[in-house]
Amino acid sequence: MTALVIDVRKGRPSDAGSIADVHAAAWREAYSGVIPALALERMIVRRAAPWWAEVAKKGNGLLVLDVGGKVAGYTTFGAARTRSRATVAEIQEFYLAPEYQGIGLGSRLFAGAVKIIRAQGYPRLVIRALADNDRATRFYERRGGRLVARSEETLGGRALPCLWFEFKV
Repeated sequence: MTALVIDVRKGRPSDAGSIADVHAAAWREAYSGVIPALALERMIVRRAAPWWAEVAKKGNGLLVLDVGGKVAGYTTFGAARTRSRATVAEIQEFYLAPEYQGIGLGSRLFAGAVKIIRAQGYPRLVIRALADNDRATRFYERRGGRLVARSEETLGGRALPCLWFEFKV
């Protein structure tokens, strides 16, 4: 019998290509038809392997979901980007490759990020999702996220509504 090892661990520079692949697949699956196509592809190209290698070299706030030695998802997090939330952490990105979604692995990755955020002393965290990303908004709601704000982001010349969820950690 062979065991499949599933691990949530810090991202490494050697993961950069795999993270870029997950990013591209997850963004195309989640945002095709939501973000204008040209803008979406430009955003994906900007986050190629060299970009992720630099993020991993910094050593903070990047976790990957490793399934049998393959990067299946990633999350980035740190202090909230808005000054009014100086004592709040923010999950900036949270994505799984489409073939790993809906089977409970996202919960493991989310729990891993929350554990680190809690250990860093943050009492709360926020995460933003495009309002049209139903899968993400349902995921955050099922984990106890409370809708606390709405905003807009302009991508490709199109104003897209965003929802902000807050969690007690």
